[in-house]
Amino acid sequence: MPKNPTIVVRVVLTIIGSVMIVDCLVLMVLGKINFGSVVPFLVGMVFVIHGIFWHDIGKFVHQSRWLSLMWYALWTMFFIWLISFGVFIYILQQQIKLSAKPMPEVAAIIVLGSGTVAGKPTPTLAKRLDTAAPLIDSQKSALVITSGGMGFGQTRSEAHIMATYLYDSYDIPLKHIFQESQSTSTAENLIYSQEILAAKGISIAAPIAIVTSDFHIIRAANIARHQGYQQPIMLASPTPLSIRYNAWFREYFAFVSGWLFGEY
Repeated sequence: MPKNPTIVVRVVLTIIGSVMIVDCLVLMVLGKINFGSVVPFLVGMVFVIHGIFWHDIGKFVHQSRWLSLMWYALWTMFFIWLISFGVFIYILQQQIKLSAKPMPEVAAIIVLGSGTVAGKPTPTLAKRLDTAAPLIDSQKSALVITSGGMGFGQTRSEAHIMATYLYDSYDIPLKHIFQESQSTSTAENLIYSQEILAAKGISIAAPIAIVTSDFHIIRAANIARHQGYQQPIMLASPTPLSIRYNAWFREYFAFVSGWLFGEY
């Protein structure tokens, strides 16, 4: 056992905080500046500052009773948040298990976008398409929609890139894939897909499969229900191991953000 457990706490805080800062900086450099990257970045900064200046902060806050109470209150709030994060991950794991059940007959299959690089799906998006392909092949009467707009500097929409991937990798005819090419978010993915569904005479009351990443299924399902989808059936694709735990962490904040901004 170390003689001074404070040293262990400081080292752990500094390491965890540094990892969070670097991870979020990389995301922000790539243009992903949002609630799910900025908040963890700020939390990481707090961790590193406490790890480096633990004693100085302790001396400062203990000069005043109110500062001391505030400091302890903030740490209490952090541990409450940590518990809520654990609950979120537990519920997410349960939902991922449920999504692995055999898929019933559906009227449509919507594959949500997740980014492209150099005209090709990102590894996360490729996993979604790989997961969708067997379902598309087994339910040939279901309407297939790829959903994703055109990003900055791109010449093709994400929906088109997704459809091309399904054709090149799984020989799914392009004429059987309807492309929703306006959206830039999950909420827009689902709202604009409704236009295609309505044009083809499919009600959003019908069972509709929504294919997305495992970490995203809770938020996507809530958004779908909020928009009026009555039987959204989630199909979860595995997140690449290299980004899996980071994605789960960021999704917690994205889920909170969606709740705060009334997405569900």
